[in-house]
Amino acid sequence: MLSGGKVKTVYACSQCGAEHPRWQGQCRECGQWNVLVEQRVPSRTARQSSTAAAAADVRPLGEIEDTALQGWPSGIEEFDRVLGGALLPGMTMLLAGEPGLGKSTLLLQVAAALSQQGNGVLYIAGEESPSQLKARAGRLGIGLAPVDVASATTYDEITAAIEESSYRVVMVDSIQTVACAWLESPPGTVAQVRGAAAGLIRLAKTRGFSLCLVGHVTKEGLVAGPKVLEHMVDTVLSFEGDSAHLYRILRAVKNRFGTVAEIGLFEMTAKGLREVANPSAFFLSQCEAASRTGTVVTGFCDGNRPLLVETQALVTAAAYGSPQRVAGGVDAKKLALLLAILEKRCGYPMATHDVFVSVAGGLRVTSPSVDLPLLAAIVSSLTGQPVHSRMLVLGEVGLAGELRAVMRAEPIVAEAARLGYETVVLPEVNCRALTGTDLSLVGAADLESALESIFK
Repeated sequence: MLSGGKVKTVYACSQCGAEHPRWQGQCRECGQWNVLVEQRVPSRTARQSSTAAAAADVRPLGEIEDTALQGWPSGIEEFDRVLGGALLPGMTMLLAGEPGLGKSTLLLQVAAALSQQGNGVLYIAGEESPSQLKARAGRLGIGLAPVDVASATTYDEITAAIEESSYRVVMVDSIQTVACAWLESPPGTVAQVRGAAAGLIRLAKTRGFSLCLVGHVTKEGLVAGPKVLEHMVDTVLSFEGDSAHLYRILRAVKNRFGTVAEIGLFEMTAKGLREVANPSAFFLSQCEAASRTGTVVTGFCDGNRPLLVETQALVTAAAYGSPQRVAGGVDAKKLALLLAILEKRCGYPMATHDVFVSVAGGLRVTSPSVDLPLLAAIVSSLTGQPVHSRMLVLGEVGLAGELRAVMRAEPIVAEAARLGYETVVLPEVNCRALTGTDLSLVGAADLESALESIFK
């Protein structure tokens, strides 16, 4: 904590936190325009001479004692999986997401689950009053959970509340509302977020409690505040979803104590967030007809988790001079590229048709394994030929019309077998590598042969 120094004016970047001595149009660190904000911060005190500093404890790596930290699992399996198993002593976590997705709801449910196991939990509500928090807990059915709640927005109030009792977990909702008295800038600015977070993280490491921070995101979907905030914490969890749909995805962007290849899936209900243990069945719940035109089931891996989804297409004759290309859940430029491949390599007249594609359920898919199912759905809608609902299609399509291998095809095929699918059309390379499955595997070397196998 800085004190006793003079106050100076700096211009801090609201995107990366870099400080500039004077205002300028572009941040020299991240290159963003019109992001510098004037702030008043204490000046740096003179550094102590190196002779007065104590030497760091230096030891060989092999002589350092192994310490196995005992954590506190919440019991919410989807949350614990993404987190790496449990909250650990001294661990700091940042939960970020767009407004209205349910970050506070998730954190309150986690706090209730931890406290009901005998763990002391302190919930700092900076954005709502204790009565509002109590009403929300009542709607979630956890109104009697033994969670300590404090409404505080200053760093000194929060640290005093922490030091009064021995809490295992401290949750701050949100870090953008916390203000440090030694900084003159308003709450939410770069200096305030960085100063408050640094102090709370240092206190968590010293006292051995787990610290959970809620962070806002910008309109671009990035964590608001200085980028250094993400580097300071041990784990960054991103809460994703669409307010128009029920599902929410919890994803680890950074994790020093576990993998970032796990995702957790939740469904928003009137009583809070509910775990979705079988996500593929969740997204395919409306697939009941034996065959439908313009709909193809595909799969991809999000981290280590295989998901099966429906790709849908609607192709109609263009009513205007320029045909429309509308994509939901996939990149619009990728759609234009696939249509060019389809017309050039297979001769379908796409230049005279409007094409609308989407991934059912509101998912955003970037995996190249959806190239072939998208084209199959487009051809199905164009020609009126249905694709059997018990068929799974996956494959990446190259510019020459060849089918390229997709990553992690084995868990996708295993998930399809578990859900009762009968046939899988996939690249020939993946087909040769897959063994030990009861499904009928149909390998194809190029787009034309794959479409023939799908519609034969």
